[in-house]
Amino acid sequence: MDPYNATLERKEILNQGLVVFRIAPDEPPYRFEPGQYTVLGLLGREGRILESEPEDPAAEPDKLIKRAYSLASGSTEKHLEFYVVLVTSGALTPRLLALEEGARLWVSPKAVGMFTLDSVPEDQGVVLVATGTGLAPYVSMVRTRIEKECGGKRRWAVLQGARRSWDLGYRNELETIRKRCSNFFYLPSITRPSPEDPWGGLVGRVNHILVDGTFEERFGETLDPSRHHVFLCGNPAMVEEAVRQLGERGFSEWHHRKNPQGTIHVERYW
Repeated sequence: MDPYNATLERKEILNQGLVVFRIAPDEPPYRFEPGQYTVLGLLGREGRILESEPEDPAAEPDKLIKRAYSLASGSTEKHLEFYVVLVTSGALTPRLLALEEGARLWVSPKAVGMFTLDSVPEDQGVVLVATGTGLAPYVSMVRTRIEKECGGKRRWAVLQGARRSWDLGYRNELETIRKRCSNFFYLPSITRPSPEDPWGGLVGRVNHILVDGTFEERFGETLDPSRHHVFLCGNPAMVEEAVRQLGERGFSEWHHRKNPQGTIHVERYW
């Protein structure tokens, strides 16, 4: 019996290590909240990219290899979009990256996760901080909500960190939204400038830019736990350091049972 229930519609290679997948489920619509994730799967018999490291032990050919990935698509879009980084030692990602457009794969019938905007009051600002592919859930949030809130009272900010400028996926889309929506702010930064990278923007770790005054000066507001909710997703070291830094300024981590009044939202997926 064929376990696959979706088709890879589009595979967009951003650079050697970053890919955007657009996947069409066999039975749309696929219901989810922006910020949630789902599980993708491929059989162990599927091919892997040449750059991948040898598997030891080898995957079982007739068993589904499953991994969780955050959704980047807006919740009203017909396709599902995923922002994926190359992991040469992984079990599933090297197989995903080897797929050609039109290939079949498995998608969990249900998205899950609590890294959503549900607990954020409509009158409080949203600050979304990401490194790498941790940007994916924010792209979903912005795509779903910004059309309704463009030019509105709530202020949105996306802080995106990467090693090099060509690793800033979705940069053009976010820059376009910034120009169109007066209440949307976008601040990218990189950590490894070089002569080969003609970058004229900010240089530094994104969590430091968040709290050292750089972001607040450009955003025009002081971060305040009574007025802002901060979301963190990406490199674990960045996330944990940012939680500590924000904690020193009166923020606390949100938990649906233990601390529903918290205003730091964390996705620990790595």
